[in-house]
Amino acid sequence: MAKNVIIIGAAGRDFHNFNTFFRGNATYNVVAFTANQIPDIAGRKYPTELAGELYPAGIPIFEEKDLPELIKKFNVDVCVFAYSDVPYPRVMNVSAIVNAAGADFWLLGTKETMIKSTKPVIAIGATRTGCGKSQTSRRVIEILVEMGLKPVAVRHPMPYGDLVKQKVQRFASVEDLAKHECTIEEMEEYEPHVVTKRNVIYAGVDYEAILREAEKDPDGCDVIIWDGGNNDFPFYTPDLTIGVLDPLRPNAEVSYYPGEVVARISDVIVINKIDSASLDDINTVRKNIVKINPDAVVIDGVSYLTVDKPELIRGKKVLVVEDGPTLTHGEMKIGAGTVAALKHGAAELIDPRPYTVGKLSYTFEKYPEIGTLLPAMGYGDEQVKDLEKTIANTPCDAVVIGTPIDLGRVVKINQPTVKVGYELQEIGSPNLTEVLKEFVKKQGLK
Repeated sequence: MAKNVIIIGAAGRDFHNFNTFFRGNATYNVVAFTANQIPDIAGRKYPTELAGELYPAGIPIFEEKDLPELIKKFNVDVCVFAYSDVPYPRVMNVSAIVNAAGADFWLLGTKETMIKSTKPVIAIGATRTGCGKSQTSRRVIEILVEMGLKPVAVRHPMPYGDLVKQKVQRFASVEDLAKHECTIEEMEEYEPHVVTKRNVIYAGVDYEAILREAEKDPDGCDVIIWDGGNNDFPFYTPDLTIGVLDPLRPNAEVSYYPGEVVARISDVIVINKIDSASLDDINTVRKNIVKINPDAVVIDGVSYLTVDKPELIRGKKVLVVEDGPTLTHGEMKIGAGTVAALKHGAAELIDPRPYTVGKLSYTFEKYPEIGTLLPAMGYGDEQVKDLEKTIANTPCDAVVIGTPIDLGRVVKINQPTVKVGYELQEIGSPNLTEVLKEFVKKQGLK
């Protein structure tokens, strides 16, 4: 008799684990997914078009808070934990809930869930959300393009819409963002790739199907760049793994799941933001890496900022809008927008909390530690409207936008705006150019 399974997730790793390990596997019967971190996922189904012939009715998705009742209702044998950026006590808390309800608790690893590519793969991951993984991916792509190669990026999943339509998505232009009805969170990851015209980026739900399309991309493909999300380990078998660590959150590299996995499997470690962190915290991260991954090449880096209109900041009262996930489950207290506002002499950072509406009010209730920043939450149309109204409600001289996208293209902002950009810059040697030259030589790429 097949064992009944619940996959505990957040619309990303959970679907991938199902596709690679459970789909078509009659030994197991996945009775449900549960959802956390991302709003409005529960109540939907993982559709039969993706789930396969063993699931003609699809697979329902429930709230994680209902897990004990679901285990009893479906006579569940195994629960598989499958989402990222989670502190170890929380992982074991879920394990205790599962075990107390009578089920086994599993964590699937790299062997069962990585897919082999026909192309060389460079995987970029991080130990926490907001470490600077995306800017590291962009830097790797920039170097490869300068070498005359054609990299194709594949982004960790964020399928928040129609899952069947999102099975395989290709983004080559800003227009493709609208075509695929991207959320703000998706645009923050895809837009910086396509606006440079250096490469295309793929994403979606079925990551084997995505990989096969990326390998034969019509614009050419020499190297697959796994642009990992949150602090997850790669979906594809890497030939080179680069992990990004944040000394502003020291010890996270040995206390978050699966961030420590990333830190342990990385061939190269980028310690980012060394210009912002204290020497003690930087050294704590260095010591942890020596302890858990002494063979890794360690690169020092900074996130250098660009500000398009600094004159709108100095002496002004400003509202700072930052990347949403970095402030919420990423638990960062500041972002690029805040750093830029303080650096350029803002008179005051306006607290948006008295002016929030709808789902943004709920976000602050769930994550009260966010403080005087506004997360650019936009997982759906309602959140985007609430974001627009909250910005309009907030009395300020200017809005400092620290998100990776042109937010004014998505929401109407009446106040003057300042755009903050940020890119990775390596300090000294070793650096990514040296690492990638060796990789290209080893892989026989020309």
